[in-house]
Amino acid sequence: MAKKTTSKKTPAGGVPAQPQPSFEDAMEELEGIVDAIESGELTLEASIAAYERGVALVAGCRESLSGAEQRISDLTERLDGADDTE
Repeated sequence: MAKKTTSKKTPAGGVPAQPQPSFEDAMEELEGIVDAIESGELTLEASIAAYERGVALVAGCRESLSGAEQRISDLTERLDGADDTE
């Protein structure tokens, strides 16, 4: 199965953002980032870069969850509307 990604616009800093991975892939990457930072083996700069990537992943996960919640809400409203017409 192919991984689903979405592209992001270039941030104000001018560096293109990495494409947002699927929710599951983002969570897996976040776990790896946390492990790497907690290990204490990263340099300060590498830790900051990893933290920045983690922040971007969390934002994407929140966006994915928000979209999923909206879809569920829409489906529930449609179901409730169908029950009202019966």
